[in-house]
Amino acid sequence: MREESLWQAQKRANPGHSAWYIQRFEKMRADGADLDGEARLIDAMVPRGSRILDAGCGTGRVGGELGWRGHTVVGVDADAELIEAAQADHPDPTWLTGDLAELDLPALGITEPFDLIVSAGNVMTFLAPGSAGLVLENLKRHLAPQGRLVTGFGAGRGYGFDRFFADATDAGLQCQSRFATWDLRPWRPASDFLVAVFA
Repeated sequence: MREESLWQAQKRANPGHSAWYIQRFEKMRADGADLDGEARLIDAMVPRGSRILDAGCGTGRVGGELGWRGHTVVGVDADAELIEAAQADHPDPTWLTGDLAELDLPALGITEPFDLIVSAGNVMTFLAPGSAGLVLENLKRHLAPQGRLVTGFGAGRGYGFDRFFADATDAGLQCQSRFATWDLRPWRPASDFLVAVFA
């Protein structure tokens, strides 16, 4: 049996964690915060009407905006409470509850590969310990031949950038670009955030 994810561990310790997370972003949006930076970057990377997988979609903040911008979006998250919020706020994309370490969308009838997969919001650091390599392999398997994977997460969260790049290489992914922010500031080894683009 696979070890529980760090997100699941947080929910076990605090059953209200998902509700807090949902309310946090609702308040940020109500306060006028810009929550669409990730979606703007992804939208600029693909033609209109592209197929996009939001891996670890949470409440659909990124995937919902991409759907509004005219893309065909599928979002997957292990937290059913967050998926329910995504379905309520963004009814057009397809939202699915599922573990990225067991991702097999063709088995669910979603057979067409994706032009781009985005995994924002520190998803890589919330996975079950030791499962990141498997998740990256699964994401690669769902990419179209010329597709790209874009991930973003912060330093100091138990999953170092060096380990991440090694896992990505082992999964057969080639890093095309590294940035320190979603608005494409240059990345350096001392940066406290990483946005990486893989093919």
